[in-house]
Amino acid sequence: MANIREAKKGDLGGITEIYNDAIAKLTATFDTEPKTMAQQETWLAGHDARHPVLVAEEDGSVVAWASLSPWSDRCAYSDTAEISLYVREERRGKGIGKRLLAAMVRQGQSAGLHTILARITGNNTSSAGFFESHGFLRVGTMKEVGRKFGMLLDVHLMQLIF
Repeated sequence: MANIREAKKGDLGGITEIYNDAIAKLTATFDTEPKTMAQQETWLAGHDARHPVLVAEEDGSVVAWASLSPWSDRCAYSDTAEISLYVREERRGKGIGKRLLAAMVRQGQSAGLHTILARITGNNTSSAGFFESHGFLRVGTMKEVGRKFGMLLDVHLMQLIF
């Protein structure tokens, strides 16, 4: 069973590998260029106790990660965060994402957040179903807002309110 804990700098290799694989293969992220370690170091340093990064680790390797990021830099949004969650391809469907999401929701509640938002690509029905099964509600759809792999893609906005 995976150990879920706060990410540290030494986890960036695994986090970056998982994310770069998603960039290359999935519409789950609209990033189109692989991330460098320097970019990821800056990204990790930008997180704090209210906006943590968690990893799921098995046998000393990062197999999944999740983060909460500020939704906006405008003060009125300070109690709202956006979640990102990625699981290594060969570990999907084994319950790791479920445990990681539950841990991240607990972290958000403990940090005093009011709501967590998720942006799910319109063609990613499995992720939409996953978040819905954990209490997130679809609150809107932004039509054709992203282009990846030659497709114009919708994005569903999903929300969990504490």
